[in-house]
Amino acid sequence: MAIISDIQEDQNAPETKPSQASPSSKAASFTAKLDRSNPLGFVEKVFDFLAQESDYLKKPTAEKEVLSVVRTVREKEIKKVEEEKKKKRQQEEEEKTKKKAKEEAKAEEKKETPLEEGKKEKNGLRVPNKGNGLDLEKYSWTQSLQEVNIVIPVPPGTKSRSVVCEIKKNHLKFGMKGQPPIIDGELYQSIKPDDCYWSIEDQTAVSILLTKHNQMEWWKSLVKGDPEIDTQKVDPEPSKLSDLDSETRQTVEKMMFDQRQKQMGLPTSDELQKQDILKKFMSEHPEMDFSRAKIQ
Repeated sequence: MAIISDIQEDQNAPETKPSQASPSSKAASFTAKLDRSNPLGFVEKVFDFLAQESDYLKKPTAEKEVLSVVRTVREKEIKKVEEEKKKKRQQEEEEKTKKKAKEEAKAEEKKETPLEEGKKEKNGLRVPNKGNGLDLEKYSWTQSLQEVNIVIPVPPGTKSRSVVCEIKKNHLKFGMKGQPPIIDGELYQSIKPDDCYWSIEDQTAVSILLTKHNQMEWWKSLVKGDPEIDTQKVDPEPSKLSDLDSETRQTVEKMMFDQRQKQMGLPTSDELQKQDILKKFMSEHPEMDFSRAKIQ
C-alpha cells in the first residue's frame, strides 16, 4: 500500500489566523494499492486525487513540472542501476583476481624449482645431465635404455698400455697403471661383458661402453655407492625411441607416462585402467552401492 500524504491539520493552530482553516490549506490523505502489473493505474489515481483536492493541474506549467519530476526520478533509478552493475563488476573482478592468485600460488607450490644438473633435490637425488647420467669429479656417464657410456679424462698422450680396465658382469674397474683406480665398484645392474669395450679418444679421455643386460630400466648410478640421479627426470630423445621394436617402445612410453603422472600426483596407466574397469562395472550394476569402493 502506498501513501503519498497523510498530514493532519495542526489542531493547536491559533484561531486568529483563519487562512490556515480554509479548505484549500487542509492536508488530505490518499490511500491506494499499487498493482505492479499495471503501475499506470496507480499514477492515474494519483493525478485524479490531485485534480480533486487542488488546482495544481490547472497551472500552465503543471505538465512540464510533472515531466521534470519523472525525468529526475528516472535518472536517479538509472544511476542506481549503473552503480549496482559497476559494483557487481568490481566484485566479479576481485573474485577473478583472488581466484587467479590462488591458482598461481597452488601451481607455484606444485611447481618444482629447476635445479642445475648434478645438484641435489629435496629427496637427496640428483638431477641427471643431458645424457640422463651424471657428471662426477673424476668421470661422467650417460645412458640410454640399452647402453651406458662413461668418459674418463686421462693425461694427454695416454697410451692403451698405461690403462687398466676390467669389465665384468657386475663389476667395473678402471685406472692408470701404478695409480689408485678411478672406478672400482659393483655396477648398478648387470651388463653383457662380451658386448662392452673401451677406447682412447684423442689421447685425452677414455670412453667405456657398457651394454645393459636389462634394457628396460634406467640406472640411478654407475656403481653402487655413487650419487644417484632422479630417474623420473630422465628425458630420452624421441629418435632413440624410434629405434626400438614396437613392444619395447610401448613399454618405454608407458614407463615415461607413469613417471610424468607420478610427478604431477596423477594416477598411473595401471590405476587409470582399474578406474575404467570400476566405472564400467558400476554402470552395469546401478543397484549396488559403490560409495565406499576404493581402488587398490
